[in-house]
Amino acid sequence: MWYHRPVITAELLQSLPNLKIVASSGMGIDHLDLNLLSSYGVKLSNTPFVVSTDTADLGMALMLASSRRLLEGYQMAVSPDTEYFPSDWLGSEVSGMTLGIVGMGTTGYKVAQRAKAFEMKILYHNRHQRNKEEESAVGATYCKKIDDLLQQSDFVLLSVSLTPQTHKLIGKRELELMKPTATLINISRGLAVDQDALVEALQNKVIKAAALDVTYPEPLPRDHPLLKLKNVLITPHIGGATKKTHRLMMENMVESIQASLAGVPVPNEVF
Repeated sequence: MWYHRPVITAELLQSLPNLKIVASSGMGIDHLDLNLLSSYGVKLSNTPFVVSTDTADLGMALMLASSRRLLEGYQMAVSPDTEYFPSDWLGSEVSGMTLGIVGMGTTGYKVAQRAKAFEMKILYHNRHQRNKEEESAVGATYCKKIDDLLQQSDFVLLSVSLTPQTHKLIGKRELELMKPTATLINISRGLAVDQDALVEALQNKVIKAAALDVTYPEPLPRDHPLLKLKNVLITPHIGGATKKTHRLMMENMVESIQASLAGVPVPNEVF
């Protein structure tokens, strides 16, 4: 499967009685019915590790681009109407600020490694606390309650898998807990955020800005209010979209398929 296609339905599975495995590109599996696949005896694999580095890079890029207003700056620099650059046109600093990472898995931890180089104070919320050595390596502090992270962070970055527990994890209540000067960054799944609540929060300056690599749906309808707000930066779900990573994803998928056909343990099998 590439970009969630083909759609795996019961009708498709019934038409493929000899199917052994579905190899899905990327990390997320929220587009798949694991119980349905299992009921047909079909294995599932994904490519969770090859996308983490690029996705972490993009998370930092979104943070920097949003805080330093790069898109607005570019538009100003190239506009035929620009006669001078205003001296009071200012962005916000990143170095030394507090970054709250929600979801400290492989990608979240790589974001923390990058943020450490920016001398950021790093907070994180996760289902399980990482060990002290891992925390110490990036200078991260565990927040058992997400509320504590939201209240303290200048940037809140989402790096979670989409599950029933993380569906609209960030809603009206959570946004109101954030600082009015804070920026929300989402590199996970669009449905981890209540978009209607986010639009309202951005319009009413409950939070300062949002930088989103993911939305729902993708792409957004062309008249969606998020596309009209100046304090929003949106990219087209390109977290893992580099030439090297796409090739590695395909190689991982081929390895999983070959292993399944050979009857040996499948790399990156999802259980």
